[in-house]
Amino acid sequence: MATLIPFLTLIILFEIVLVIKGEPLVPALFAFGDSIIDVGNNNYLQTLVKANFFPYGRDFVNHSPTGRFSNGKVAADYASEVFRFNSYQPTYLNLVKERNNLLIGANFASAATGYHPSTPIKYNVLSLGQQLEYYKEYQKELVKTIGQSKALSVIYGSIYFVVAGNSDFVLNYYVDPFLQTIYTPYQFSDILLQYYFNFIQDLYALGARKIGVSTLPPIGCMPIVITFYGFPYNTCVEKINDVAIDFNKKLNLTSTKLLKKFPDLKLIILDIYQPLYKLSTKPSDYGFLESRKACCGTGLVEVTFACNSISIGTCANASEYVFWDSFHPTQATHKYLIDHLTPDLISFIQT
Repeated sequence: MATLIPFLTLIILFEIVLVIKGEPLVPALFAFGDSIIDVGNNNYLQTLVKANFFPYGRDFVNHSPTGRFSNGKVAADYASEVFRFNSYQPTYLNLVKERNNLLIGANFASAATGYHPSTPIKYNVLSLGQQLEYYKEYQKELVKTIGQSKALSVIYGSIYFVVAGNSDFVLNYYVDPFLQTIYTPYQFSDILLQYYFNFIQDLYALGARKIGVSTLPPIGCMPIVITFYGFPYNTCVEKINDVAIDFNKKLNLTSTKLLKKFPDLKLIILDIYQPLYKLSTKPSDYGFLESRKACCGTGLVEVTFACNSISIGTCANASEYVFWDSFHPTQATHKYLIDHLTPDLISFIQT
């Protein structure tokens, strides 16, 4: 405890100085992955997996849907605030059209994608490989805008977030009898982690040196998973949570291999499993009232298009709920998770 207080004091003082200066902590922020951090790329795709309609976004800044799979902000927005950006990183597919905010980074995430190549194919969304291709295009535009020297400074000095794996299990493995026939969930994890290794390796080759990677959440606590796999109980499906725990352990081991291979890589694993498990199992301890049911509709099965403006029973106050729809967290949960991770994020960029 004696060393903790000075460290926290240092963080607070450091943040105060940055607020006074009005300077972001890093040159830019880039996000890759799935719906947990997608801020609207799927709006521009021919896919059913969209959130560009009410009541999604009802508690966002402008009280309108943006494509975020939440009632308001998502983790990518709160992370942007932590790093002191004055505006949120735009979706890349919108950036292509608008050409504004190029210098603060971009969000390439696409809901329903995953590490496994079959996951985005099922839902016609952006694969992680396609997200990297778009990042290459972004780099070219950045060089055109500010020149190669400054562009390289941005590329090497920025923060990169990767959030994936949820859809690989909930929207792919556990709904695909063929995959379940040829792989156990633990074998499927091994395959996903090889794709993860390759993705980080490719991202490193493109200049990323500070990468934050999210663990899997307790997927067995998602309302939709409890509804379909929890009968006759009404609690988290622990056998599915065990798969997430196993994946997260392997994620750490795989990340250690990456760090050994690339000595100048700074890679941090962001644990969202533990805080979200606590919220899901004891919501009242953390200021929430409901975790079994989501806010939208019946709160049991609605996800994306099933959560809409005519959904019966949608809650009045989403801040009391851990989940917005049966798959995605509320804005309040996103904030709780980023608040939990902020000390790690701050110390990460200072090393």
